[in-house]
Amino acid sequence: FPTKHAIGLTSDKGVEILIHIGMDTVKLDGKYFTSHIEEGQKIKKGDLLMEFDTEKIKEAKYSVITPIVITNFENYGDIEETSVDYINVGDILLNIKK
Repeated sequence: FPTKHAIGLTSDKGVEILIHIGMDTVKLDGKYFTSHIEEGQKIKKGDLLMEFDTEKIKEAKYSVITPIVITNFENYGDIEETSVDYINVGDILLNIKK
């Protein structure tokens, strides 16, 4: 997204994932966001996708709640999320089964 507040990904198996940083952060028009990938770029586990300044976003009165949505969920039988509050590099966030 040109406003850098969200990333759309498609896995090798066809899972479509939307990562949306914050609520209404599109209105920031890219301020406080740095993208480290380009459209169409192939990524792998551990790649840095983006950085954002959580404190500046909060100071601008926006929520930093970050929904992660499987946009083609209807193609999958089961989507299991982890029960942890914080995810680190290499951690499993979702298990998606056909």
